[in-house]
Amino acid sequence: MTREKIYLFDTTLRDGQQTPGIDFSVEDKISIATMLDEFGLDYVEGGYPGANPTDTAFFNEKRTQKASFVAFGMTKRAGVSTSNDPGLATLLQAKADAICFVAKSWDYHVKVALGCTNEENLESIAESVNAAVGAGKEALVDCEHFFDGYKANPTYALACAKTAYEAGARWVVLCDTNGGTQPPEVRAIVEAVIAEGVPGHCLGIHAHNDTGQAVANSLAAVEAGVRQIQGTLNGIGERCGNANLITLIPTLALKRTYSERFETTIDGERLLGLTSLSHAFDELLNRSPDHQAPYVGASAFATKAGIHASALLKDPRTYEHVPPETVGNFRKVMVSDQGGKSNFINALKRRGIEVGKDDPKLDRLIQIVKEREATGYAYEGADASFELLARRTLGAIPDFFAVDGFRVMVERRFDSHGRVKTVSEAVVKMIIDGQTIMSVAEGDGPVNALDLALRKDFGKYHHEIDDLELADFKVRILNGGTGAVTRVLIESTDSDGVRWWTVGVSENIIDASFQALMDSVIYKLMKNRHMAGRIAAE
Repeated sequence: MTREKIYLFDTTLRDGQQTPGIDFSVEDKISIATMLDEFGLDYVEGGYPGANPTDTAFFNEKRTQKASFVAFGMTKRAGVSTSNDPGLATLLQAKADAICFVAKSWDYHVKVALGCTNEENLESIAESVNAAVGAGKEALVDCEHFFDGYKANPTYALACAKTAYEAGARWVVLCDTNGGTQPPEVRAIVEAVIAEGVPGHCLGIHAHNDTGQAVANSLAAVEAGVRQIQGTLNGIGERCGNANLITLIPTLALKRTYSERFETTIDGERLLGLTSLSHAFDELLNRSPDHQAPYVGASAFATKAGIHASALLKDPRTYEHVPPETVGNFRKVMVSDQGGKSNFINALKRRGIEVGKDDPKLDRLIQIVKEREATGYAYEGADASFELLARRTLGAIPDFFAVDGFRVMVERRFDSHGRVKTVSEAVVKMIIDGQTIMSVAEGDGPVNALDLALRKDFGKYHHEIDDLELADFKVRILNGGTGAVTRVLIESTDSDGVRWWTVGVSENIIDASFQALMDSVIYKLMKNRHMAGRIAAE
C-alpha cells in the first residue's frame, strides 16, 4: 500500500514570533532556521520581509539548504496593480523559494478590515498568486479566518479558496485564526471544500490552540483530506499558541492509524532528535521546557514507585504508549540507568565517541551529568559543553592553556558633563607552554570585557580564534534572591558557519559566564583539529 505524504510547514519564525515575550533577533532566526532545516521540515516560513528590519535583513539570504524557504506577506492592495504594490515587490525580491500570501476569506473582514468589495478581494488573491508564480516562486495562500468565514458565508469563503487554487497556488491553507473551531466542524468543512473542487493534496491546515485543540483540529483536517500541516516548535504562537509540531510529528510517525496511511520527511532516525530539538529551542528562548509536554517532556515517561513502576519493570508497554527512545527521551523509573546508558551511548556515538556499555568511565560520565543537572546545568541546549565533558571523562583533551586567574571590575562614575558612565574592565592571566600571559580589556559590561580580555592575547593559538564570535548570551536565574544560582548559555559561531552552545552554572554570574566562555574557546580549538564538532560540521 502506497502511503500519502503529509507536508510539514513550520511557522515558528513568523506566527510563533507573535508569542508574547518572544522577539527573535536575526541571529536567533538563523539559528532556528538551521535547526528546522537539519531536522527535516518541508517548509520553513521565515517571517514578513518589509514589515520590520529584522525580517527584511533575514531575507537578504536564503537561510535553508533543503527546506523550502518561505516569505510571508499580504496579497496586493485593492485598486493597485501588482507592479505598483511595494509590499508585493518586497515579497517577490526576497531570497525565498516560496511566498505565503495571507488573504481574507471572511466577507465581514473584507468589508471592515480591507474596506474593499468581495470581488476586489478575489482579484487581489488571483493577481498576487499569478505574480508569485510568474516570478518563479511557489505560491501558498493562507485563507485567514476561513472556518469562521465559512460558517458566516460558505459561498464566499469557498470562492476565496477556489480562486487561489485556480490561479495556481500550490497550497490553499485553511486557517482557524481565532482557534475556536471544533474537530467535527473542521472535518466537515474540509470535506466541503474538497467536494467543491479544491483537491486535498493542495490543501493545508493552520490551527490555533485557543480551545486546546490545535493538534486535534490538524489531525481532523488530515482525516478529511488535507495534506499539509502548519505549526510551530513547542506550539508557540499568539494568545494560546499554534498547533504543536513537536506533538504532531511523532503522532503521525508512531501511531498506526496515521503511519500506515501517511509518511513525512521525519524518519525514525530523525525522530530520535525530537526531544533534543524541543529542549534546545526552549533554551534558545531562555525558558524552562514543559515537563509534561507530550513525547518530549521530562515527565512524559516518568513513573513514581508503586504498581505502575512494578508493571514497567515487567514490561514497559504496560504504561508507555510509545517507547521513549523513539523520540530521544527516556523513562524515569528506578531501573532508568539502563535506558540512560543507551541514550548516552547513542549520543556519544553520534559525536564519534565509542564507549562500551560496561565501561566504568561511562558510569562515571552519567553520574557527573546527573550531579551537574541537579545543580542547574542543562546539556540539552549546550551540545559543545556536553561533548567536552564527555571527552574529558572518557578520554583526554589537550592542555591548550591554563587560566591562572581573572579579575573583573565594574565602575560607575560621572563624566565631565555630569552624565552617569559605567565602565567594565577585566584582567585575565593565562599560562601557555609555561609562559604567563596577562591581558586587560574594557568592554560593554563585565562579560564582554572578560571575553575581550580572554581572547586579547592567546599566544600561539591567537590566529585560531580570530573568527570565533559570540552570537548570543542568555542568563537564567534558577532560584530566587540576589544570591541565586545562575545558568549562562552562550552561542558561538565561526567562519565555517558552524554554531555551538556552551553552558556555565554558578552563584556568581561572572564565574558562570567564564565557564561557558572557556568551553567555547576550547571547543573551537578542538574543532580546528577535527577532534570535536562532528555533528555540527555534517
